[in-house]
Amino acid sequence: MPPAPNDDPDIPRARLSQQELNAVIHRHRAFLARQPGGTRANFKLRDLSHLDLSGLDLSDADFSGAKLFSTRLNGANLDQAILYGADLRLANLTGARLDRSDLRGACLRGAILSDALLVEADLRDGSLVRMTAKGQMTSVNYEATPLTTELTCATVRRANLSRARLSSAFVMQTDLTDAILRGTKFHRANLTNSDLTGSDLQGADLSEANLSGVRLAGAMLAGARLSNTRMEGANLVGAILDDDQLASPSLAGAIRARRFDEKSGSLAELVADHGIWMDSGGKLGRRADLSMLDMSGIDLRAVNLAAALLNGATLIGARLTDASLAMIDLSLADMRRADLARADMRGANLERATLIGANLTGARLGPIHIQSGTGHLWRTNLHRARLNEACLARADLRRANLVEANLSRTDLREADLREADLTGAELHGADLRGADLTGAIGLPRRATGG
Repeated sequence: MPPAPNDDPDIPRARLSQQELNAVIHRHRAFLARQPGGTRANFKLRDLSHLDLSGLDLSDADFSGAKLFSTRLNGANLDQAILYGADLRLANLTGARLDRSDLRGACLRGAILSDALLVEADLRDGSLVRMTAKGQMTSVNYEATPLTTELTCATVRRANLSRARLSSAFVMQTDLTDAILRGTKFHRANLTNSDLTGSDLQGADLSEANLSGVRLAGAMLAGARLSNTRMEGANLVGAILDDDQLASPSLAGAIRARRFDEKSGSLAELVADHGIWMDSGGKLGRRADLSMLDMSGIDLRAVNLAAALLNGATLIGARLTDASLAMIDLSLADMRRADLARADMRGANLERATLIGANLTGARLGPIHIQSGTGHLWRTNLHRARLNEACLARADLRRANLVEANLSRTDLREADLREADLTGAELHGADLRGADLTGAIGLPRRATGG
């Protein structure tokens, strides 16, 4: 791996005192406000390690080659800032804004960028530089030393890197859970063993990238380029791909749903054994386990699969009307356009399930009483479920966990949402006419008419 500028002993970095820092920031504020005496903040090759710059407006500031080791930049505005070749190891950039920032050749090893905005940020290769006696930046040893941007072991959960450029970057063992990566360029990037669970990679360029061992469970990959992409051991359980992507040779060796084979046992026998298991309290028969199986289009109308395991199953267009699915595990399941009208799904686990365009008219998704003498109610889990454009008219969603669920353009007319948790849910364009929202948590004011 190429050395990072912050690791090179040939680059002297003058430590900035608090008084000097305050003066620079004061002049930068005047610069941003276009006031007399204002000057753009220049931190080129300065040492700002361990300082607290949280919440400051440092947009357009120049941090070229600066050392920001373990610096606190929580909520800081670094839009269009120059962080070329900067040392940001272990820096905390939680909630920071870095839209269109220049991060070429920067080292972000172990940095925290959760909830940060890096739209159109440039994280491509840079060059290792030093400062001459005349104050000019030049290549180390008078040679162009290529420097690869590094995000290894960084935490980048829920960050927005749409259209960012990370070609050839090192992004190994990085946590990109639920990150927005639409149109992001990962050409030839190394993402080995990173976690991209639930990430949105629509239209991303992953050509020639190394995604070996990457976790892409529930990720949205529609329209992403997978030409010559290495995906050995990549986990694609519940990932959403286009038909042409599913036929791509790049998916060879990836972990994904396999087609249900009746030869290994008929579905009728499996359901019968599951019924015996249920009636005997688990003493006889066998619990149905259809996890990671592709059963697209299957007819399971009125079937009893309560408490069955269907984690990561593919049920696109499946018919499950009037089915008994209480306490079922359908986490990460792909149920696009499935028909679940009037299905009993009380207490079901539908975390990160994809139900785009599904029919859940009159479905029972309220809590279920656990027969343990405690009176405990088990809530239906729809955390981060994709329910956009689904029909949930007259559905029972009492006390349902809908935290961060996508309910955009969802039909919720006359749905029972009493005491449901909608914290962080996307409700843009949802139809809530006649819905009972009594005691609902986290509902946007516009949805309540407030």
